[in-house]
Amino acid sequence: MLFSSGEMDIPVAFGVMAYATAVGTSSFAPIRRGYCAVGKPKVGRWVCIPTRRGKNAPGRTMTPQWVAISSNDIRPGTTIVLDGSVHRVLEFLHVKPGKGAAFVRSKLRNLETGNSVEKTFRAGETLVTAVLDRMTMQHTYKDGDEFVFMNMETFEEERLTEMQLGLSAKYIKEGLDVEVLKHEGRVLDCEIPKTMVLQVVETDPGVKGNTVQGGSKPATLETGAIINVPLFIETGEQIKVDTRENKYLGRSNE
Repeated sequence: MLFSSGEMDIPVAFGVMAYATAVGTSSFAPIRRGYCAVGKPKVGRWVCIPTRRGKNAPGRTMTPQWVAISSNDIRPGTTIVLDGSVHRVLEFLHVKPGKGAAFVRSKLRNLETGNSVEKTFRAGETLVTAVLDRMTMQHTYKDGDEFVFMNMETFEEERLTEMQLGLSAKYIKEGLDVEVLKHEGRVLDCEIPKTMVLQVVETDPGVKGNTVQGGSKPATLETGAIINVPLFIETGEQIKVDTRENKYLGRSNE
């Protein structure tokens, strides 16, 4: 059985959930096998294609794993499905040339492989976002190039490689609580705290008199990350760090 999405024919399984992306009965993005509330298809409405009675019958609800959005709405952190894999938007730029149609230029990271790719979308192009499941877990130890995380309630373990974690890997230390991200049961990534307090383990000696303003110097933190810090910072100090921008925020009061 085929169902038209407006751009391609999509094979539809029994009890498939779909999301209406345009007015009408033929413009849907595939979501996942499951149940959902029924109603007249329209933009922003979950619908169910009932094909048999029983557990796949309409009228039941579940958490969606896919949602359709416009390319105009993507932002850093948005997760989309591209070529069958889940990608996270790292950068984006809306471009309106003097001639020709507007478009969106983006830089994406494949959450399954860790590789980055640049992709250009038409302005207003329909994309499918991936809704990720979140679970709080704690980093317990490292096994080779794999970081092991444990659910402290169930003691279930999950593993992520350095390549999957990307830049976050250099800020992860034992005992750190993170949000492990899954999609359809697959572990893809984790989110670390945006701000962390870390100890400086190596840097050049502090320069007397440079207490507020001045230049900067590299400093190695306890997790192995290297960032620029003010000249007055010394080895052994605790500092606040923006883990997304790799930026020094100030001395810690802790």
